[in-house]
Amino acid sequence: MKFTNGYWLNRDEYIVNSPLEAFDAMVVEKDDDNYASDALRVYSAYHRINSRSDMLDVGATTMTVFSPAEDVIGVELKHFDRDDKNPLYELQNNNVTPAIAIADSVATLTSGDLQLAVSMHDKFNIDFNYKGKRITGSEYKAQASIDDLSGKQLGQVMHANTVTGAQNLGPQGSVTATDHFMREQLSLLPGTNVYGFGERFGAFVKNGQSIDTINMDGGTGSEQSYKSIPFYMTGKAGVYYGVFVNESQPTSFEVGSEVVDRVSFSTRGESLEYYVIAGDSPKSVISKYNKLTGGSVLPPEWTFGLWLSTSFTTDYSEETVMSFIDGMFERDIPVSVFHFDCFWMKGFEWSNMEWDKEQFPDPVGLLQRLHDKGLKVCVWINPYISQKSPLFKIGKEKGYFIKHTDGSVWQWDLWQPGNAVVDFTNPEARAWYQGLLKNLLDMGVDCFKTDFGERIPMHDAVFFNGGNPEGEHNYYTHRYNKAVFELLQQEKGEDEAVVFARSGTVGGQQYPVHWGGDNLSQFHSMADSLRGGLSLMSSGYTFWSHDIGGFEENASPSIYKRWTQFGLLSSHSRYHGNIEYRVPWLFDEEAVDVTRKFTQLKLDMMPYIYSQAKESVEAGIPLMRPMYLEFPEDQNTATLDRQYMLGSDVLVAPVMTEEGDVDYYLPAGKWEHILDGRVVEVTENGRWMTENYDFMSLPLWRKIG
Repeated sequence: MKFTNGYWLNRDEYIVNSPLEAFDAMVVEKDDDNYASDALRVYSAYHRINSRSDMLDVGATTMTVFSPAEDVIGVELKHFDRDDKNPLYELQNNNVTPAIAIADSVATLTSGDLQLAVSMHDKFNIDFNYKGKRITGSEYKAQASIDDLSGKQLGQVMHANTVTGAQNLGPQGSVTATDHFMREQLSLLPGTNVYGFGERFGAFVKNGQSIDTINMDGGTGSEQSYKSIPFYMTGKAGVYYGVFVNESQPTSFEVGSEVVDRVSFSTRGESLEYYVIAGDSPKSVISKYNKLTGGSVLPPEWTFGLWLSTSFTTDYSEETVMSFIDGMFERDIPVSVFHFDCFWMKGFEWSNMEWDKEQFPDPVGLLQRLHDKGLKVCVWINPYISQKSPLFKIGKEKGYFIKHTDGSVWQWDLWQPGNAVVDFTNPEARAWYQGLLKNLLDMGVDCFKTDFGERIPMHDAVFFNGGNPEGEHNYYTHRYNKAVFELLQQEKGEDEAVVFARSGTVGGQQYPVHWGGDNLSQFHSMADSLRGGLSLMSSGYTFWSHDIGGFEENASPSIYKRWTQFGLLSSHSRYHGNIEYRVPWLFDEEAVDVTRKFTQLKLDMMPYIYSQAKESVEAGIPLMRPMYLEFPEDQNTATLDRQYMLGSDVLVAPVMTEEGDVDYYLPAGKWEHILDGRVVEVTENGRWMTENYDFMSLPLWRKIG
């Protein structure tokens, strides 16, 4: 969100008050205010304090600095001390004891090798220093407490002084009500790239972008995101850091856009909390962030095999399902999981959590027959209940749905007629929903595709817990996926739990696996999907998947075959579509050969993939890695977004052209092509490769040594 008019002025509709001088500092013991550690508290006024008269009619920001883990420093900024009723992300506290020092000119808090230093009685600014080197900071007038007067008639609103921050006065001298925002700006070192913010499908390097972290159901070709994460990672030359903004409500980032050498972030309300996380490498930063937000969970080994879906709006019944499975096995294509999409339930009744008896008259027998073939079974669910569903009446009568402010059930016709939304802040609603799923597990279902969770009301909405709807919006997916995942842990065992989730937020890596949402059956959408996945992998997540062949439209044989290669060299691999079945023989015979070859290739690589998955979970880093993450010292990798490392040793460059042409980059080292056996020794400068591949191959290299 932009508040300024160029570098020097503010926009007319905003009163921007910045701390100009820190006039007092103190140590706060952690038990006093329930912080993660002993804290440094600094009070800073919105004008300079030259005499006692300057202590009148002036606003101030209360800044509290603390540390939940080594090399991690949290900063809380408060204008007025109000409870915003936003849900709080579940952060891990490592019980560190930071060093705090207060002197006449500077106050510092040090955690590990990271130090925050704030100037006292001078121009207010903050420096973050890692191993004695400044990595970022909040410069003079970067912090701000902002009143938004755009809802008022500006010509009739008088304010005493936009510099001193006096009260905003109406025509009769009464205090006017305004929207309020808190802002911080952290400087960027020259030549640094910014990554992250969750699953973003635009340019991989985020410099110059405006980003709002609000979960939306916008497909993979727009600026919207299913998985918005208020975290970014940047740095250079062995000194890297991440910034995590601990706000569940939508937060706006200006990434070197509004002020070109800073990242600005702001949120509505009277407070703002963020963490700076420092490390020697991008991996160490992402690892520390991953651990701070709950760490990762290792999915069961069977989830890494091939998933086959009924697709969405296709016609399917037991006969169709068994013909697909038998067809795959007859063609020597191993399948690990069969997925039933939406129409396992009757249309217009999603979700009723009951099998459509016309298409599936014997669901228990069907599930047993699938298990007898060695398959696991996944079924689609979502947290919305259609008015036609028998569950709607129960949920309405018992108060299990999100409501309007007038007490009526919040409904709309998007997706299904009269949809209501399950309110997971209500413990009874959560238990009810879990009970519905337990019935399916008792039948033989093994896991769930937890679809949706993004279109959650933010206005005229009341949650059971009384939470702020703006904060509950992004947090909804956390409650939803957690409820389903914990049920699976309880019923299937902790080592067997897995969901296939679309939406996500901070800490979502605890409930794997996530996939990339509704893409198109086009080559550019392959690239969009991969960019989104690599951005998510730069944001603390460990596992990721995507719809092989694209979700929308009919896939051409070439799209299907190229996406099959890409999909079976991803963390998790699932065929899925909208209007078209995704079994290979419906495309051409070569598609059968491609599917067989790359399914078997992934199974042959499973000892490597699964061991790398275990190491990734333990380290808190992604299995599918952007190139810069594995080769941070090689500047040529900084912007690469059409190739990736699968673990530490395997490089994958999916082919995204009709003709089979592909450009990719090999970093310095000795590499062996896994499919054709070539060995290439690359000098310290790295090498760009331009090659052409048929459908039975692609750039797939193993790093030797």
